[in-house]
Amino acid sequence: MEAVPQTRAVRPVDPPDGGYGWFVLLSTFFVFGLTFGVIKSFGVFYVEIQKYFSTTATSTSWITSVAVATVHIAAPLGAALSVRFGHRAVVTAGGALAAFGMIAGAFARDLVHLYGAVGLLSGFGYALTWTPTVTMLGRYFERRRPMANGLASAGECVVTFLISPLFQFLVDCYTWRGAMLILGGIELNLCVCGALLRPIHLRQDDPEETVELEELPNKTETQQRSSQSRGTGRIIQYIDYRLIKNGRFMVYAMFGVFAALGFFAPALFLVPYARSKGVAEYQAASLMSISATSDLAGRIGCGWLANLRLIKTIKLLFITVTLLGVILLLCPLATSFWHLVIFSVAYGLAFGSTVAIHITVLADLVDVAQLGSALGFFMLIRSSGGLLGPPIAGFFIDKMSNYGTGFLMAGVALIISALFLLVLHQMNRREEISKPVSPGRDDKAR
Repeated sequence: MEAVPQTRAVRPVDPPDGGYGWFVLLSTFFVFGLTFGVIKSFGVFYVEIQKYFSTTATSTSWITSVAVATVHIAAPLGAALSVRFGHRAVVTAGGALAAFGMIAGAFARDLVHLYGAVGLLSGFGYALTWTPTVTMLGRYFERRRPMANGLASAGECVVTFLISPLFQFLVDCYTWRGAMLILGGIELNLCVCGALLRPIHLRQDDPEETVELEELPNKTETQQRSSQSRGTGRIIQYIDYRLIKNGRFMVYAMFGVFAALGFFAPALFLVPYARSKGVAEYQAASLMSISATSDLAGRIGCGWLANLRLIKTIKLLFITVTLLGVILLLCPLATSFWHLVIFSVAYGLAFGSTVAIHITVLADLVDVAQLGSALGFFMLIRSSGGLLGPPIAGFFIDKMSNYGTGFLMAGVALIISALFLLVLHQMNRREEISKPVSPGRDDKAR
């Protein structure tokens, strides 16, 4: 008879909305910074790599694009593996893989090697760290979830603020190869983030909890299952393909596709755009820090506002996405450093406000038991936008010989994405009218 894993039984609890959850929030804070914060700051390397390999803006942009797409595509796998092997183990392995990818990229001999090292390896490592950590944060916080998401995502801003000028300094001192080698060492801190993730056994019936309880020694049903069946069951349970039949979820996923087209291109091209306008190197790099500061204010402020439940979160998201699109459309009007400072502040505020609440809207569309699966699926579907956004912007830049066209493309994509939020809002209203209001339902719809 197969040996039964000696899993210690624990008493299921409600989401604590605090306690050890603050350490999980701290872990998520640094995961945001060491994944998407690094991706946003990669524009500092952009100009140097483009010059070194004598290539086009489109070709160079694929480095970041492949990384973003890999994070999205591998998100469901990261969620499933965290159920099979535990959140700590998966996040720790992802951190090691992300570091290895950056170190390998430092020795790249052509752009293809950078696509594979930084894009695929580091991107896959990011997926293994980001998805399980954000899912764990959602399990520790329920009532304070909007605020928790806002504070955790602020890590992206803080790290961007600190490492953008640091990257420029390292590039000046050690070239882009040496700077990337040091960045690989910094990425190892993702392993520490994984160590902070302590499992929580929620009182409600969710897929991960069900699997863990089935492994207890006093469950005879577990003794009759093979290891292969348990592994397959975990993955199938966690990746809930029934979400495809959820109309509201699919509309929100389409919002994610078009939003991703415009999310990542501006950060990548802000420094090159400033350089093309005659702005000095360190001044251009400082624009990312300025943007990160206002980004932080936007995330915390919008997260706090959403937590007050004064306005439905989806309405607030529509406002911030539309505002972000308009700001990007106005970017080509900025022709001096101080113009770009104003743009960076406005862009950071709108971007941070959007990022702070878009996961909260997703959590409102599904039960908390489906959150991990929904998050993975959402990331997978919007991967096409993350993959194509920077190259499409780079294509227009190469054709028009003007970095400003990249911001125009991003702005149009975000305006289109806002239209899907209007459709989703109408679907939510019809569902509220068709179903009787139950206690707590109105709060969740907000």
